[in-house]
Amino acid sequence: MYNKKTFADRIIDFYKKLDAGIKLPGGVEILNPYKDKETIKACIEFYGKYYNDNAVRRVILGINPGRFGAGVTGIPFTDPVRLEKVCGIKNNFDKKPELSSQFVYMLIERMGGPTHFYKHYYFGAVSPLGFVKNGKNHNYYDSEELKKSLKPFIIKTLVEQIALGINTAKCFCMGQGKNYDYLTKLNSRLNLFKEIIPLPHPRWIMQYRRKHLNEFLDDISAILSR
Repeated sequence: MYNKKTFADRIIDFYKKLDAGIKLPGGVEILNPYKDKETIKACIEFYGKYYNDNAVRRVILGINPGRFGAGVTGIPFTDPVRLEKVCGIKNNFDKKPELSSQFVYMLIERMGGPTHFYKHYYFGAVSPLGFVKNGKNHNYYDSEELKKSLKPFIIKTLVEQIALGINTAKCFCMGQGKNYDYLTKLNSRLNLFKEIIPLPHPRWIMQYRRKHLNEFLDDISAILSR
């Protein structure tokens, strides 16, 4: 079915070919970490370690890469600190922590650790390429012009991410607001997934609900495990 390529092989092929192919709105720059040799090297090590098989996985879709997480490492919700200290993959990236990554790796630990977790789940993104405006993260939905221009790219890459080896019965969406709304509307037309389940975004939890951190970790791990 997959021409003897592993899940890891397919992910790396997917990342290497990423190209939005659109004209960006004024002031918006694309964030494509996969053009960096160090990033691709880190991705090959990471996915080779955790995805060197043909197991079918559940998907958790984030928004798009940010400057201090996937925008550096190429791995969704994995900053350089977690990549080295938790995943055991040494890297020369600037060791800046990223809030979403901190939460996600607490969640992963609660669900059995990286080896167990990644055997069952794959983190992707609605837009696997990120964006920056005025030196800050710029989400795909922050500009109507950008969102409209990206639609063919988003559809194409969602289909390609599913083809990596994804169970389409459930899609877990990181973000209960705009990311969930957009993905739900898209799915109602394309029927990519049978069900889309919204999860609170890790950054929102870490910034505004940190007092209830353990409750969120319990709730999200329970939802993912159903």
